[in-house]
Amino acid sequence: MYKACIFDLDGTLTDTLESLTYSVNLTMKEMGFPGITQEQCRRFVGNGANVLIEKALRAGGDRELAHFDEAMGLYRSIFDENCTYHVKPYSGVPRLLEELKGRGMKLAILSNKPDLQTAYVAEKIFGKGLFDIVRGQREDVPRKPDPAAALMIAEALGADRSETLYIGDSEVDAETGRAACMDTVLVSWGFRSREELEREDAARIVDSADEIIGVIDGRRDTDE
Repeated sequence: MYKACIFDLDGTLTDTLESLTYSVNLTMKEMGFPGITQEQCRRFVGNGANVLIEKALRAGGDRELAHFDEAMGLYRSIFDENCTYHVKPYSGVPRLLEELKGRGMKLAILSNKPDLQTAYVAEKIFGKGLFDIVRGQREDVPRKPDPAAALMIAEALGADRSETLYIGDSEVDAETGRAACMDTVLVSWGFRSREELEREDAARIVDSADEIIGVIDGRRDTDE
């Protein structure tokens, strides 16, 4: 039986694509570089803000990343002010989280978004108290797909890795779940196409939040 669920944030719980694209393009405009499209941003996200800005700069013509430090400083400031710009939860997600909470399951978020913004978005969109642990990217912990943070969260929640379900929307999440030896579900509504997800070794790909309940119930039935 699963005791805990660890969720990715962007592309899994919340649709943040517009906020990310908006913040990147304000940064690029300030730097004198062309902006990126939402589709480009969709492909660029998943490995943290540094990688997102690196890819945006290269797409804009700065292939040597000569302006990276300046762009990152600017992006951090801009994104801090706009991290909830047009952000909303995906369909069915609030109901899913309330159902899991009502069952007594422990809930956590693990994101490659900077830690402060991760906490702010989670509280702004879902309120206080829903998640037992919320973690974003920190300097002292390797970012996903390194499994360190996922394993630390499971331990803090009092759950073995075999009792923890990891849920995400990208190849980064699939790699994280594999590295942590956790059952992993990938959602098809996020930042990667189903075709891309099908190349990953996940326990299951789901098309709706309700299907995650099915995965959890299926594990419970098997254990019993």
